[in-house]
Amino acid sequence: MDSLDFDKKDGSNKDWKPALFLFVKISGWIAFPVILSLLLGKFLDKKFGTDPIIFLSLTGESFVVSVFGIIKETRKVIEQIEKNGTRD
Repeated sequence: MDSLDFDKKDGSNKDWKPALFLFVKISGWIAFPVILSLLLGKFLDKKFGTDPIIFLSLTGESFVVSVFGIIKETRKVIEQIEKNGTRD
């Protein structure tokens, strides 16, 4: 059946829910480490007087954390699709 088929008996299409859930999880892996590093980096730089050093290093580390988190989530979904043939 076409994934954009809205002519079901109840008039709804629930194929978008797994994709939306995956989008939220991956967006979280991007947003949370970056926001945390920005706030913590600014705070620690003010506290220790090392203006951009801690901020930049934590921002770089948050990028690495985000990349590994996205890879982890993507591998889970790929394994699930290969195992079940679905995204659910």
